[in-house]
Formats: sequence, structure tokens, C-alpha cells
Amino acid sequence: MDKPIYSIVGPTASGKTEIGVELALRVGGEIINCDSVQIYKEIKIATAKPSEEEKRGVPHYLIDYILPNINYTAAAWAEDAGAKIREIEGRGNVPILVGGTGFYLRTLRQPFFESPNTDERLRQKLNEIKERKGAEHLYKILQKVDKVSADKLFPRDYVRVGRALEVYFQTGKRLSEVQEKRAAPPEFAARIKIFALNPPREELYKKINERAEKHFADGLIEEVKALREKGLREDTNALGAHGYRRASEYLRGERTRASAIEQTKQDVRNYAKRQLSWVRREEGVIWLAGFGDEPETQENLWKILGLK
Repeated sequence: MDKPIYSIVGPTASGKTEIGVELALRVGGEIINCDSVQIYKEIKIATAKPSEEEKRGVPHYLIDYILPNINYTAAAWAEDAGAKIREIEGRGNVPILVGGTGFYLRTLRQPFFESPNTDERLRQKLNEIKERKGAEHLYKILQKVDKVSADKLFPRDYVRVGRALEVYFQTGKRLSEVQEKRAAPPEFAARIKIFALNPPREELYKKINERAEKHFADGLIEEVKALREKGLREDTNALGAHGYRRASEYLRGERTRASAIEQTKQDVRNYAKRQLSWVRREEGVIWLAGFGDEPETQENLWKILGLK
């Protein structure tokens, strides 16, 4: 099969949902979520999950299907996404990947190695070190044992730093070494065509700031409080997401509400920069200027795809 699989990527708040849905309506597509927060159930306010109205009747998959206490991995997502791609194409429709988690998309295009099972005792020990000395301390440890992997990560990216350390201490091998033995790409990897949104930076940051304020006004702190009361641990991937992390700090008395909001704005702006940096490192990306809900941006995509 040589039919394309479309992927709409770009920074948060750039309008990926809108252009993804419009594309699906034009080509007979179905959408697979490629966002690492939208996968979780009960995590709602700060996730920007599309409403039924926004979906416009287009089927969406891999949204709201993982319990928030599960630290779902990129490899697991890639396996689930691959199954959905085959299922959609089996119906004669077009798979469209929509979301800004570049690590997910990269794992789908080039699967990781077979990683060892989680050692809960080791993970707990690493988490205790993080709580006492901070995520940056674990990053310094990783720099000593596996500098190649450390150089690819951010010091505060505890989830990936921690996983790299787990691999090293469980197997005695560096993650950077074992990743060279990763599995062959799935049969559809070469067919994924990536389109990246790149709106004006100042306008994007304005939208990000407004969205952060709205999330807190809509009850983000109350949502996090309710999840904690249900027993959800703060070291899960779900509560480590932007906004949720700062709301947790507020509930622990470590920040004022105003500080939590302002830090969330900064966090998400920084994340948007990293998302764009990731896209620039990928090969064969087709860039679309502007936001995904702008007619000019959509018309440019239709022209590229010959849909006019």
C-alpha cells in the first residue's frame, strides 16, 4: 500500500484539531490522537480535548482511554496507534495523526528497543531522590552514566531521565547503546506525511496565556484536588502535565494561585518552543504558516494536497 498517512503537528494552541478535522472531512479520514495528555481519562480541563461539536462527526481514537494512574509509554501508544492505522485503512479510510507529542510520532516511525519491565523498587528509589534533591540531580547522574542520552533530554524531564536511569541500573547498559538495536519501522512508517503548523510567535504566546488563565478559571485546581482525593499520585505522567503540576504545587502550599498561573504560562510557552525544535529536526516536514483554523493556512494545505 502506498497511500499517505497524514500527520498534523505543531505547538500547543496552534489549531491542530481544527485543521485535522477539516482534512478528515475532505479525504474521508479518521483521527488518531497523538497527544500524551489527551489519552487520560478524568484529566479534562487543561488537555484541550476536542468536544463532540469540534469533532464534527469525524471518528477520533486514543482519547480518554487510559486511567490516569497508569504511566503509559510512547512505545505503548505507538503499538496502539499502529493497530488503529491498520483498522482505519481496512475500512478504506485515511488515518490522520493529530497532536503535538513529537516523541510519540517519532516512536511510531522508528520503534524503540525492547525495554526491560519496570522495577517498582528502583523506580520508587529514584522518585525519592527526586523528591529530596530535585529532578536536576537525577539528570546529573544520567550525565555521568550515559551522556549521549542526557544530551537529548531536558534536565527537568523526570519521566524520560528516570527511564534512562532505570534501563542503565537494570541492565548495566546505556540507553543510547541499546537504542541502536531498535526494531525495524512498521510497514507504514515511510508513508507518514508530516505537516507542521508554525503561527506567528507573539500571537501563539497570547493564545497560550489566555488558555492558561481560562483553565484555572474553569476549575483546574479543583480538578486536581478531586483527583488527589481519589488517590492519584502526583508522580504520575498525568499530573506531571503542564498546569496540573503547578496546580499540585498550589495545593501543597508551595505557590500562590497567581504564581501557579504565571508559571503555567511560562511552562507552556517553553513547551511550544521545544515542540517546534523537535519538528525542525525531523526530515521531510512540510510547514504551514499560521494557525490551523485560519482559511489561508487551510487553503495552502489543500493546494499542497491537490484538494482544491
